[in-house]
Amino acid sequence: MRSNSTRPLILVMAMVLVLLATSNLFAQGADTFKAKCAMCHGPDGAGKTTMGERLKVRDLHSADVQKQSDAELSQFITNGKEKMPAFESKLSKEQIDELVGYIRELGKK
Repeated sequence: MRSNSTRPLILVMAMVLVLLATSNLFAQGADTFKAKCAMCHGPDGAGKTTMGERLKVRDLHSADVQKQSDAELSQFITNGKEKMPAFESKLSKEQIDELVGYIRELGKK
């Protein structure tokens, strides 16, 4: 039986592990975004690139994008939408999920 004094330590350790895992996923999502998405969406997701302005891509910070469910964003990335190409054959399911998480983080900025 553990004493009550070890419970806070276990809770803190669990929180640290969650933060580290989240940070790692964010970094992986950022790397994939930079490699596959930034050409059109821009490094900050605002779409202020030559290609982004030509294609009229949406600002990923916008309420219009952020109100989409994770499943919808994942589907757009996987299958493409309008002028956006499909990434199903270029990215793994895990990478697409990481991108969705990264897009969520962009919405907080």
